[in-house]
Amino acid sequence: MTEKTRVAVIYGGRSTEHSVSCVSAGAIMNHLDPEKFEVVPIGITREGTWTPGTTEGLEIVDGVMPEVNPGAELTLSLDPNARGQFHNVTDGTLFAEVDVVFPILHGPFGEDGTIQGLFELSGLPYVGPGVLASSVGMDKEFTKKVLAAADLPVAPEVILKGRTELSEDEKQRLGLPVFVKPARGGSSIGVSKVNSWEEFPAAVDLALEDDEKILVEPEIVGQEVEIGVLHYADGTLLASVPALLAGIDDSDEGFYGFDTKYLDNVVTAEIPAPFAPELTEKLRDMAIRAFEALNCEGLSRVDFFVTEESVYINEINTLPGFTPISMYPQVLAASGVEYPALLEALIEQALAK
Repeated sequence: MTEKTRVAVIYGGRSTEHSVSCVSAGAIMNHLDPEKFEVVPIGITREGTWTPGTTEGLEIVDGVMPEVNPGAELTLSLDPNARGQFHNVTDGTLFAEVDVVFPILHGPFGEDGTIQGLFELSGLPYVGPGVLASSVGMDKEFTKKVLAAADLPVAPEVILKGRTELSEDEKQRLGLPVFVKPARGGSSIGVSKVNSWEEFPAAVDLALEDDEKILVEPEIVGQEVEIGVLHYADGTLLASVPALLAGIDDSDEGFYGFDTKYLDNVVTAEIPAPFAPELTEKLRDMAIRAFEALNCEGLSRVDFFVTEESVYINEINTLPGFTPISMYPQVLAASGVEYPALLEALIEQALAK
């Protein structure tokens, strides 16, 4: 009998996306083939303590989000000669030894290159893009710089760092409404839609709770589209069919914010999007070009705005959500790669690095 691959699914973390990470981890562990994989759940508390995790209770129940509870403290060996070993901090005994890590950690300290660097240091294979792609993809300012350098269309923006106000020229250039975002955030946490300049200071204050650098963008009126990219172990790149989001205007937030994504149940997606073949292929090609421009590995989700005149890349998510309602696994399933096969392909690619 072939020995099972031991997979540490690491979730939770110190970012504001802690609970989303927990929900993603629960879905992943439920879909890993038990005939091929042995799952070792590892939780990280909001304070940053690594602890034995669970495979149960990681769902949203009546609007209540799950989180990692404190427990025995674990540490990961940084010695490449003892790679994949997790030890109990209290007595140094071995807790588990794994072959590969699936770090489904969203936001800072998980999706920004920091934990990827830790795994590189320890010689431990891991799912997803490396340090460079993760750090660039986490920072919306630098994502746009890299995409623009690759001749990919991005929306205009103003960066606020060390200041909290726009100049009159900047206001004139951006117009209203605008979106105010933490430059290094996710799941639309800290994002506000500003319809008048009187609302702007409060939006800046909200964004500053998550990041010292703020991105201000004009509203782009168009269709919101998402495409997943899957990187196979042999180097092949698959761009999924596009998903067209609908129902966003019916949400209380009026945009694709955190509550709209995870709690309100008003957003639907048409998969595949009913686009002309030429537009679909253009979007898929742009998704792969964006993936390659950031030097991604494993997976990414590329988000677009499609207007009557043009197509813009909104952002690239190097570690997209895997919750039951997340777009990435849905668009891959619609492209012929079901959830268990998707996870297997990602783990195979990680082990082949």
